[in-house]
Amino acid sequence: MYSAHPGRYDTMPYRRVGRSGLKLPALSLGLWHNFGSDRGLDTQRAILRCAFDLGVTHFDLANNYGPPPGEAETVFGRVFAEDFAPYRDEIVVSTKAGYLMWPGPYGEWGSRKYLLASLDQSLRRMRLGHVDIFYSHRYDPGTPLEETMGALHTAVQQGKALYAGISNYPAEETRRAATILRELGTPLLIHQPRYSMLDRAAEDGLLDTLREVGSGAIAYSPLAQGLLTDRYLDGVPEGSRAAGTSPFLTADAVTDALVSRLRSLNELAVERGQSLAQLALAWALRDDTVASAVVGASSVRQLRGSVEAMARLEFSDAELRRVEAILGKD
Repeated sequence: MYSAHPGRYDTMPYRRVGRSGLKLPALSLGLWHNFGSDRGLDTQRAILRCAFDLGVTHFDLANNYGPPPGEAETVFGRVFAEDFAPYRDEIVVSTKAGYLMWPGPYGEWGSRKYLLASLDQSLRRMRLGHVDIFYSHRYDPGTPLEETMGALHTAVQQGKALYAGISNYPAEETRRAATILRELGTPLLIHQPRYSMLDRAAEDGLLDTLREVGSGAIAYSPLAQGLLTDRYLDGVPEGSRAAGTSPFLTADAVTDALVSRLRSLNELAVERGQSLAQLALAWALRDDTVASAVVGASSVRQLRGSVEAMARLEFSDAELRRVEAILGKD
């Protein structure tokens, strides 16, 4: 019988999301990888338990996480029912809909029919009465934004979600989405963009937009698919994601110039008493607009290493300038 660690709130920082009353742990656990049927339930359960024991109160999912799609929600639902049910009010669960889930014209994108049907399926898989945050996972140029945001509003009105969020939306569509939701009476809580030292597109207007509309951000892929770890300091190692068939990271991306930058960043990390991954997580959280960073974990050890980054989130001005110089942004 699982019993949560009594000191789980002692060290994890919690940050307010935009102008809302909701706080998220600075580090959230994403179930994108490592929670499909190709992994062992015992390891998955151990990671989830460890996360909560360390103060990671937010579990980030989507309908298509697996593999196969839906499996991560099914795994989470089983562990939640068996371990976390007594702690439901201490936990934030988020899920998303937008990518392909079933065949035919109603199985993806941003229509009202798809979003609300997907949310019902997600709740059944997770054995929950509601999620805390429901996201439109990607902007749909083929559906009126009023329809997509209206579906999020309906989910909140029906009590199936407490907050509305969006992910992978450009800045201008984010501003429009926030306006539509505000007029409906359901504020846009949060935007989940890809954001890391190596992918700073969110700085080109999106973070400013979120500050203007009062929404927060939660960064996904803050370790750039593993590039911002010590795995690639000597190029592409055998067995790594870049050495495999992943469409998200290829060996061609690991150039000599990138490796040189990674080594320089690693030198700074060592000086700060951190690993490169811990430095990267702290850097992604340097702006208060970013309430949390989502990380995956394939083991308890890996998760603990990420959480240890929360012990040193501060940067001196000189350190920030050095990062910019390394990345060629000065």
